[in-house]
Amino acid sequence: MTKVLIACDHGGVDLKKQLAGDLASWEYEVVDLGVNDHSSVNYPDYALKLGRGVVAGEGELGVLVCGTGIGMSIAVNKVPGVRGALVSDEYSARMARQHNNANVVCLGGRVLGPDTARAILKAFLDAEFEGDRHQRRLDLISAAESRG
Repeated sequence: MTKVLIACDHGGVDLKKQLAGDLASWEYEVVDLGVNDHSSVNYPDYALKLGRGVVAGEGELGVLVCGTGIGMSIAVNKVPGVRGALVSDEYSARMARQHNNANVVCLGGRVLGPDTARAILKAFLDAEFEGDRHQRRLDLISAAESRG
């Protein structure tokens, strides 16, 4: 069973709860890293915790939700080894996995409806990395990442 880490800030609580339920119904093991209420928090704390967890192998994939998804995507991509993709449609979600081997998807709780977000997440999860020429490109990114 694939383990998925999920986290949000105050702007993504409602969507995170829905997506966590969707993941469970699709038979993923869900690890909820918070938050669970609408009290204001600092989104980088949750993005970095999730990103570090994915890199450490505590989960194979991650899902982050904030108001727009932008802040979470910026923060999580500061963790070496994370390839976080901010997506707002199913095609981009598939491509993030197939071409970029994204291991974290970032979504906007205030800009996506629940059905759209569910479809995006499903497309992300169902896609598989194609490797080949795409791996060469990821190797270039990894090399740049290690140089700083």
